[in-house]
Amino acid sequence: MTTSLNNAARTPDRGPGPYGNGIVNLTASTALDSSYNDKTVKLNAAAGLTVTLPAATGSGFKVKIVVGTTVTSNGYIIQVANSTDAYQGFSLIVSDDTAAVKGFIASAGSDDTVTLNGTTTGGYVGDVVEIEDIESGKFQVSVTGKATGTEATPFSAAV
Repeated sequence: MTTSLNNAARTPDRGPGPYGNGIVNLTASTALDSSYNDKTVKLNAAAGLTVTLPAATGSGFKVKIVVGTTVTSNGYIIQVANSTDAYQGFSLIVSDDTAAVKGFIASAGSDDTVTLNGTTTGGYVGDVVEIEDIESGKFQVSVTGKATGTEATPFSAAV
């Protein structure tokens, strides 16, 4: 009798907490660390929260942030850890004006905060922010989502 194992079905056991499965649910402000690398972080706080990234060192740290609950006050804020780190990249926002898709570019070297405010800059269920630490002081960012009203850039220099 021959026995075989189906190795294709194996998945690594990453243990409990942020080391567990690849999805982490956030309901309060959190400072991310290396344990969040290659994770999907779901934002589930209608009253908003702040996510602080680890310092950009060129480590290749990646995180995908998905809005799980539409923000209704205060906003979802995704910021860098210090005044030397910044974003480079863009956002693509689908407008409630059916004829418009808006694009905004992060000011490389100065924009360090993404704010999804629940209206003009996004923050709706399904919006996605993807971030990668590409070199010392620099994160690559991509924001895709929906906005209403007079759409505005989600990027600012606030740290």
